[in-house]
Amino acid sequence: MINNGYLLLVEDEPFVQANNKKILERRGYFVRQAYTLAEAREIVATELPRGMVLDIQLPDGSGLDFLRELRKTSNVPVLMLTAMGTPQDIVRGLEAGGDDYLPKPYELPVFLMRVKAMLRRASLIPETLEIGTIKIDTGSNKAYINGADIYLQQKELSLLQQFQQRPEEMMSAEYLYEKVWGQKMHGDDKALKVAISKLRAKLAHSGYTINASRGKGYSFERI
Repeated sequence: MINNGYLLLVEDEPFVQANNKKILERRGYFVRQAYTLAEAREIVATELPRGMVLDIQLPDGSGLDFLRELRKTSNVPVLMLTAMGTPQDIVRGLEAGGDDYLPKPYELPVFLMRVKAMLRRASLIPETLEIGTIKIDTGSNKAYINGADIYLQQKELSLLQQFQQRPEEMMSAEYLYEKVWGQKMHGDDKALKVAISKLRAKLAHSGYTINASRGKGYSFERI
């Protein structure tokens, strides 16, 4: 029996809720259900789920707005499950912080495999990432220098994770943008430059900095 945390299904269609709950519970998952964003907020305020399946079009608002709100404080894995299935919809869902995106209609075995894969990927990410004086807590989405919170925004935190995983390695602007923003850069690197500049400033007393090399990219170096 799988008992390390619950899965939260946020979906307003009773038929979809019932089928998804049934197939997950048959595989041993503990499932909780929310039919509105208000219910979802109430549940996660008490205890964060192990993973979440989230619809976008809900009676009291947008699942995308809820996901952006959630990503300010949590890295819980989220599978977007929605009738909005255009390429643009998928990009918006992943940009908002979704880990995967499954358009409706779908086959239940595919849904189950997507949930299992999402949870497997999440389990491979360590709870903390450390290099020198810098520590990232992936559970709370916070970063610390010598134990002090440096109050990183989500994109800054994602960039720091990329740099921590590959110290002293030159990474192109295109690579970093695609990893952090979840889409191709298409030549405009202003957003990336702004985020790196803010991150570099917050790392001022860490013993590390981010070096830029024209035409090559960025590297995370010990000072």
